[in-house]
Amino acid sequence: MKLFSKSLLFILIVSVSCSRFNSNNHYIKISTEYGDIIVKLYNETPLHRDNYIHLIDSGFYNGQIFHRVIENFVLQGGDPSTINAFPDSLYGEQDSGYLINAEFNDSLLHIKGALGMAREGDELNPEKKSSGSQFYIVKGKVFSKDQLDELEKKKNSQLRSKLYKELLVQEINKQKSISNKIDTVTVSLRVGEVLDSIWATFPKYKFSTKQRHLYTTQGGLPHLDGNYTVFGEVVEGFDIVSKICSVNTDKNDRPQKDIKFNITVLK
Repeated sequence: MKLFSKSLLFILIVSVSCSRFNSNNHYIKISTEYGDIIVKLYNETPLHRDNYIHLIDSGFYNGQIFHRVIENFVLQGGDPSTINAFPDSLYGEQDSGYLINAEFNDSLLHIKGALGMAREGDELNPEKKSSGSQFYIVKGKVFSKDQLDELEKKKNSQLRSKLYKELLVQEINKQKSISNKIDTVTVSLRVGEVLDSIWATFPKYKFSTKQRHLYTTQGGLPHLDGNYTVFGEVVEGFDIVSKICSVNTDKNDRPQKDIKFNITVLK
C-alpha cells in the first residue's frame, strides 16, 4: 500500500529540506573534496554578511585553497592569489583590496564552528577592521576553568600594558612642551603612580557566564572574542572542518596537499 502519492512525497521532502534553515537568514555552502560545509550568516553583522554574499555571487572564492590550517585552531581561506597556487609557496597576504568596519557583538562568540573574518594586527589596524575577503572557521578546543582564568589574566595584563604606553606618551609630550630635557626615571615613576590610581577602578576584562559555559563544554577560541568579527556559524558539516584541520601541513600551516573550495549561496 502506498502511503503518499509521488507529488505529495515530493512536497514533504522539500518541506523537510527547507525546515533545516531559518527563512530569516542567508546560508552558504562551502564545497570541498572532503564534503560540504553549510554556514548560516548572521543578520547582526550586515556589512560582513552582504560583502561575503557579494563576493560569493561574483565567483570570487571559487577555485581558491585553504592556505592556513591549524589543528584545534582554524582553517582559513580567501586569498585570491591561491587560485593558481604554486607548490611550497606562502600565501595569505592578498585579499579583496579593501577593509570592512568591525561589527563586534557580545552575543556572537568564537565557539566551535564560528565563521569570522581575518584582519591585520592592532599596530597596523587599531580599529580592528576586517579583511574584505579572508575568512576563517573555528575548530578550537574545550577549555578548563583554570585556562579561562589564565586567559583573563593575560588579557588584563595586555590592557594594563596598553594603558601604560598611552599614559607614557602623554607624559613625555607634556614634558617636551615644558623642557627639551626629559628625566626618563621621573617620567616612568610618575606614569606608574598615575597608572596604579587609574587601574584600581579600570574596567577589567572578564569572561561572561555564557562564555565560560560554552568554552568549557562546546569549545572554541575565547581569546579572539572582541578582537575579530564573527559573522556566521557552521550548521552542517563540522565533521568536514575537523577532517580538514587534521591534514598534514608545512611549516607555514599550508596543507601539503592543496584543498580547493567553491562557495555558493543557498538562500
